[in-house]
Amino acid sequence: MLEITKRQGLVVWVYSLKQIKALRHYGSVLYVSKRMKYVYLYLDADQIPAAVAKLTKLRFVKAVEPSAQPLLETTYGGQSSLAALEDDEDDDAPKGGPNAHH
Repeated sequence: MLEITKRQGLVVWVYSLKQIKALRHYGSVLYVSKRMKYVYLYLDADQIPAAVAKLTKLRFVKAVEPSAQPLLETTYGGQSSLAALEDDEDDDAPKGGPNAHH
């Protein structure tokens, strides 16, 4: 059976975009921001520490940041959010009675 490997993103800030092809060696390039000069790499989670160590040694790399996506809560909904939604519906009712002019 096929096992799912955990993957994580790395944000690599660069001085110049000329060396983007060299970054393909470390992982899959998902996005390149030409204006802000960063590259979003996607690679296996167990390779992150080694890749960060290698990438920070490169001359054209300013900084390397691991993605915060695995740390974010991704379960939405539940009873608490339904109660909040019902409270919001009460706020939409018109105020001031039948003679109020809006």
